[in-house]
Amino acid sequence: MIDLSEQGKGVWTLALRRFLSDRVGLVSAAIVIFGLILVLASMAGVIASQWTNEVAIGHAPPHWLLNDGSAPDSKYQAQGGAALSKTSIASNKDQPTPSDVLDPIEAEMRLIGAYRASPSQQAATSTDIKDPIADELNAAGKRIGQYQAIPLSERAQSTAWGADKWGRDVLDKTIKGAETSILVGLSAALMATLIGSLMGAYSGWYGGWVDDLCNWIYNVFNAIPGILLILAIAAVLDSKGVLSVVIILGVTAWTGVYRLVRGEYLKHRERDYVRAAFAIGASPVRRMFVHILPNVSHVILVQFSLLTVSCIKAEVILSFLGFGVPVDGVSWGTMLTEAQNDLLLGIWWQLAAATLAMGVFVTALSLFTDALRDALDPRLTH
Repeated sequence: MIDLSEQGKGVWTLALRRFLSDRVGLVSAAIVIFGLILVLASMAGVIASQWTNEVAIGHAPPHWLLNDGSAPDSKYQAQGGAALSKTSIASNKDQPTPSDVLDPIEAEMRLIGAYRASPSQQAATSTDIKDPIADELNAAGKRIGQYQAIPLSERAQSTAWGADKWGRDVLDKTIKGAETSILVGLSAALMATLIGSLMGAYSGWYGGWVDDLCNWIYNVFNAIPGILLILAIAAVLDSKGVLSVVIILGVTAWTGVYRLVRGEYLKHRERDYVRAAFAIGASPVRRMFVHILPNVSHVILVQFSLLTVSCIKAEVILSFLGFGVPVDGVSWGTMLTEAQNDLLLGIWWQLAAATLAMGVFVTALSLFTDALRDALDPRLTH
């Protein structure tokens, strides 16, 4: 039955009204918007800008795991993550405390420094031969000196979500990793969706040689296994970084969107409402993107949601193989890869943080796009 209250209203107005009545969609949209705000704040340096700083001992647990709120002792670090309790802390009073923890390479660095500062050694080595790692040793010595300048009582403190093996805050890494993963996922999915939608629209609408050309390009890309195509394009680009990952995934993930959009346009171009638009003088471009596009947008949104999840997963694979995020960067993918070895030692908080953040955002994005699909699909009754 036709709802008379919706007569005379535009497609987008009706879609907005139906979306606002979906509570799950609204909550999901709020989570997605919150995630995007975190990404923008991280890019601007407002939050997580100091994620590389060593703020705790390696593998320090979250502070809420420590029953008395004290800092983890050296025994915890040596055991690789056994949970502390008040009894275990009390029974190990004679064990070394955080103030007794020494830098494991401090003695070696002192010997190197003394060797390089000794006049006799300098005279013995006064040749044209240059130490190939002199610059690296000097830089490492400066970083160790800066770290040792921090009081042991301060750098041994735990953090809200614990620390990784380098003593960096896991929560800051998760937020900074969200910047990379969400940007890669959304940007690559948007690029692939635009390519597939435009090619599918023109192929399905015009047919003929346009359809043949687009189908030929589709068959070429679809005939090559996905991972091989990704690695081939990555080798051709010969560069690392977020932009390279976006380009690699964007130009390889559009085939599914093209196939579905082409089929929808082949079906809708003969519908009565499109013929009516032609009768009143609407141009082909207007019929394609003003009349038909809103009626196939639910298909595009579903594909965009699926592609976002796929691109986030593909970023993990590329980073693991060395074609993704560079060594000095971080993403959810690199965190998961790094946490694999930590999990064998019972250190689970980095894996939990990255998994929880990825799961919440991906689920919210999927529910949000499902709500948009339901709101834009004119065949569904509300």
